[in-house]
Amino acid sequence: MSKPLLFPASVVGSLPRPAFVLDLINDRPPVSAERYTHEMQAAVRYAVAMQEHAGLDVVTDGEWWRKSYIGVIAELAHGFELGTAPDGRPMTVVTDKLSPKNPGFIAREVTFLKTITNRLIKSTLPSPALLGERMWHPEKSAKAYPNRDDFVRDCVPILRRELELVREAGAGIVQIDDPHLCLFVDHDVRGKYTDPDAAADFAVDTVNEVVSGISGVKIAVHLCRRAGGRARGEVCHGGGYGPIIPHLNKLKAHHLTMEFTAPQAGDMTVFRELREDLEIGLGCVDVTPGQVDSAETIVSRVRKALEFLAPERITLNPDCGFAPGSGAAVSLDETYQKLSNEAEAARILRAEHG
Repeated sequence: MSKPLLFPASVVGSLPRPAFVLDLINDRPPVSAERYTHEMQAAVRYAVAMQEHAGLDVVTDGEWWRKSYIGVIAELAHGFELGTAPDGRPMTVVTDKLSPKNPGFIAREVTFLKTITNRLIKSTLPSPALLGERMWHPEKSAKAYPNRDDFVRDCVPILRRELELVREAGAGIVQIDDPHLCLFVDHDVRGKYTDPDAAADFAVDTVNEVVSGISGVKIAVHLCRRAGGRARGEVCHGGGYGPIIPHLNKLKAHHLTMEFTAPQAGDMTVFRELREDLEIGLGCVDVTPGQVDSAETIVSRVRKALEFLAPERITLNPDCGFAPGSGAAVSLDETYQKLSNEAEAARILRAEHG
């Protein structure tokens, strides 16, 4: 039996969308369903070919089929009102009780990917608590869900069914995106909650309800302080991972993606406190526009992690997705260079560790 590949090179999820893809998903100009599918498939083929040529071992479709990486929940369930935020980004608010709408929307992304690549496929779903933070409104949602937590709980069966379908479609990795959980590293965020540890436990418990008992696919959880917000000039939350380590150890997951290119990410000694069976998707590539890390810079970050982690536990990836929100203006060519350097770093590390 061959040994598992050391230091696989991966992405977190989203890739920058070219202008024509943004026009396509926003129906500018309107096209037929057949033309939409044809053009989007062509776009996704390009996104995958770019990742393959860069040398990645794990690929996604860039989340290009989705208007919003978390707003995709509105494709899976009735009960949402769709609008536009002041900055032009899609805005989704729950206004009615949830009911299944179009199960398999995300699974069909995987089905198409299986026809165009032999690389390991990662698919992503938003976490229940993240949906609660972003899509529950104290006034607009009150009639259906006076309590935010009740909305979060109703997201669980919708997401679990989609996870089952994504697994059946053939994804190798399913990643639950939960930047909300990671914000509990920030002292200021914790201060907004009467019991921040109970709130973090609730986020973990609902992820566990989504993934519990699911076999045949690697479950990952993506953690970040909205590192992708660097693409929009947003403030990133500070604080090392220490305050949430007990919560992370409760996750029914095989893999955690964690950002480590920014100083506010804290010290890598926290790896000593994580369960030894957890793989780490090491955020070792900066997603900040204009900042292109060399392969050697990436290697140096991984070497630091190797002081605490066995090589078999490390996957290389950027800190976050490259296009957080459809309004983020990020260069696809620059992203290609960053991913190429990541893949080169992986080759250097494999040569060092055999």
